[in-house]
Amino acid sequence: MSVQVWTYVLVGITFALYIGIAIWSRAGSTKDFYVAGGGVSPLANGMATAADWMSAASFISMAGIIAFAGYDGSVYLMGWTGGYVLLALLLAPYLRKFGKFTVPDFIGDRYYSKTARIVAVVCALIVSFTYVAGQMRGVGVVFSRFLEVDIDTGVVIGMVIVLFYAVLGGMKGITYTQVAQYCVLIFAFMVPAIFISIQMTGNPIPQLGMGSKLNDGSGLYLLEKLNGLSTELGFAEYTEGKKSVMDVFMITLALMVGTAGLPHVIVRFFTVKRVKDARKSAGLALLLIAILYTTAPAVSVFAKTNLINTVNEEEYKNMPAWFKNWEGTGLLTFNDKNQDGKIQYLADKEANELVIDNDIMVLANPEIANLPAWVIALVAAGGLAAALSTAAGLLLVISSSVSHDLIKKVFLPNISDKGELWAARGAATLAVVIAGYFGINPPGFVAAVVALAFGLAAASFFPAIVLGIFYKKMNKEGAIAGMVVGISLMLFYMLKFKFGIFDGGKVAVADLEKDWWFGISPEGFGSVAMIVNFVVSIIINKLTPEPPDEVQEIVEDIRIPSGAGAASNH
Repeated sequence: MSVQVWTYVLVGITFALYIGIAIWSRAGSTKDFYVAGGGVSPLANGMATAADWMSAASFISMAGIIAFAGYDGSVYLMGWTGGYVLLALLLAPYLRKFGKFTVPDFIGDRYYSKTARIVAVVCALIVSFTYVAGQMRGVGVVFSRFLEVDIDTGVVIGMVIVLFYAVLGGMKGITYTQVAQYCVLIFAFMVPAIFISIQMTGNPIPQLGMGSKLNDGSGLYLLEKLNGLSTELGFAEYTEGKKSVMDVFMITLALMVGTAGLPHVIVRFFTVKRVKDARKSAGLALLLIAILYTTAPAVSVFAKTNLINTVNEEEYKNMPAWFKNWEGTGLLTFNDKNQDGKIQYLADKEANELVIDNDIMVLANPEIANLPAWVIALVAAGGLAAALSTAAGLLLVISSSVSHDLIKKVFLPNISDKGELWAARGAATLAVVIAGYFGINPPGFVAAVVALAFGLAAASFFPAIVLGIFYKKMNKEGAIAGMVVGISLMLFYMLKFKFGIFDGGKVAVADLEKDWWFGISPEGFGSVAMIVNFVVSIIINKLTPEPPDEVQEIVEDIRIPSGAGAASNH
C-alpha cells in the first residue's frame, strides 16, 4: 500500500479510537467535565499528563529545532524536562491540597479577590491561545503533507475532531483519549528512530546510536561525520553552540518556570483522588516523557545527516519523491539561483538555494531514510496525536476559565450545574474556532510559538503561585500588580522583537536581534519578566495591608503534610 493509503488507515483507526473513547466517557457533570470526576488512577493520569505535555512542539518541532540549531537546541530539552521536575516537586502537591482545579480559581481564592481572578483568567487565555496556535499549525502541517490537502483544510479537520471529544467528554473524555494518544505518539516516535539507528550504526538503541560509529566502513562516529558535513557547508559544528551563556540560561529558566505555571498541565493533578496520587502520577509522567526527550537529539542527528547526504550538490531532477511531496506543502522550497540544476544547501544566505521549515524534519525523517510506508504513516498519526492531545487540554483550560472562573464565580454565581456545563461547552466551541484561525494564520513554526507561551506563563503565573503557596503574607494588591506588570512586559517584548510590531514593519524580524535587551531572545525574556513580577509583587505587598488571618491559615494548612505538626511562620 502507498503512504497515503497507510496514512488514511492509521489516522482513521486512531481518530475512531479517540471519538469512541469520548462517547464512552462523556461528561455528565461539571466535575466530570473539569477534573474527570477526580477518580483517575496514577498510571492513567501519568500517561495522560505525558501526552498533554508532549505537544506538537515536542513531537514535531523539537527535534527539528535541534537538527538546525545543534547544541543550542538543547535549551528546549533542559528547560522543558527541568520544568516538569519543578512542577511535580514544588507546586503540584500543594495546589492539589488547596483543592482548586484551575489556576484562576486558586489565585481568586488565595488572593481573596474577584479582580485577581479576572486578571488570572485573562493571563490563562493569553497563554493558552498562544500555545494552542502552535498545536493547530502542527495539525495543519501533518494533514497538508500526508492527506494531501492544503494546510487550511487540515486545520479545519483537526478542529472538528478536537471539538468533538473535548466538548462532549470534557476532562473525562480528554483523559482517557490522552492515554491512547500517548501510546500512539510514543510508538510513532520510537519505531522510526530504532529503524534508522540500526540502518546507520547497527545499534538498535537510538540514544546510543547517536554516539556510535557509522556502519558504512568509514570508521567515523556519527557526530564526527555530521560535524564535518556542517563545517563543509559553512555551518557551525553541530556540537558547538552559538548562543551566549546568558541567553541559554534565560531560555532554559523561562521554559522551566513556564512549565510550572502552565494551566493545562496543573489541572491534571486534580483528576486523581489523593495528594499522594498526584505525586505518583507526576513521577510516572516524567519517566514516560523521558522516553521521547532522550530520543529527540538522536532523531535530530539522524535526520540532519540523512538530509545533507541526500540533497547537497545533487541534481534537482533526481530528487526522491519525498522532496517533491514536501515542496507541494510550501514547507520546503528550492530556488536554483545559479541555474546549474543542482541543489546548493549552504550557510551563506546569498548562495543557499534550499529553505527547509524546522517542522518537517521529524515527519520527513522516515521518508528521507527510505523506511517502509507504514512507518511513514505511523509518524503522521503520532504527530496528530501529540498536537490534538495538547490542543484538547488547552481548550479545556480556556472553557473552564470562561465558564467556571468568569461566569460562575464572577457574573452568575447562582447558575445551575447544567447551565455551567453548557457554558463550558459553548466556550470550548468558540475557543476551537479562534484556535483554528491561529492555525490557518500561524505566527511562526510550532516550537517558537510554544516557547513564547512558556515565557508568558513564567511572566504571569509562576510568581503568583509560588508566593501564594510559600509566603502566607502575600496579599492581593501585590499579586495583581505583579501579574499585570509581568505579562504586559513579556507581551511588549514578544511583539517588538518577535513580530516587529512596534517598528512599523520597517525592520526585518531577523535584524531585530542586535537590539535585544541584555542580549536575551524573546524566548528567554520570560525569565526577566518573571523576576520583575516577583520584585513588583513584593514591593507592593510591603506597602499595602496584610491578607486576612483566615487566608494565612489556609496557606499554613496546605503546607502541612497529613499528620505533621505546625508549619513555619513564613
